[in-house]
Amino acid sequence: CKRHALSRRNVWEPSVFYGLGIEKFFFAGHEIEIRESLDSYGALVWPGVTCIFGLENNHLQMNLQDKAVLEIGAGTGLVSVVACLQGAWVTATDLPDILSNLNFNLTRNTRRRCLYTPQVTELTWGQNLERTLPSSILRYDYVLAADVVYLHKCLDELLLTMKHFCRPGTTLLWANKMRFQSDLQFIKLFKDTFTTTLLAEIPQYDVRIYQATYKE
Repeated sequence: CKRHALSRRNVWEPSVFYGLGIEKFFFAGHEIEIRESLDSYGALVWPGVTCIFGLENNHLQMNLQDKAVLEIGAGTGLVSVVACLQGAWVTATDLPDILSNLNFNLTRNTRRRCLYTPQVTELTWGQNLERTLPSSILRYDYVLAADVVYLHKCLDELLLTMKHFCRPGTTLLWANKMRFQSDLQFIKLFKDTFTTTLLAEIPQYDVRIYQATYKE
């Protein structure tokens, strides 16, 4: 997904690697430059990140204009940048050591381009969720998560975090490259927790994209 558009009709065009630690993307006429780092998983652009907005229109129809969008595990910020460029009011969250690069990429790519200034907030899955971003006050139209499931020990906390923010009226979009058996185990828990739809499978990248809503 990094280097190739999914189809000629997609809004994504091929990215061009032009320097150490930098990826260039094009979205709806906008050039996006993302600084990566080898210091952390969260500072790299993974396949699910580029696929989540690289779908054909008949797979994924989202009008993000003036919508409240939360990204969990924002990493490099590419997904949040694209949401901002579509007119969304975006809050991008991740762990403390990710925030500096995340904020850099968001500022670099959205300044004077977007209606709303994106917010960057520290968030540790499963910890102090109501105190950090209280669901009783803050309601999101969309919660976005891309490549947040991999070989780590925080899957229960991730699911708890998704559930905290996915309230009635919220749409959760989760895109992930399927790598490990634990990914399939998480999918089962995910389906048990939410009302889910598999929007697309992209076999050349082993990526699946799910849409989920609050389960009564």
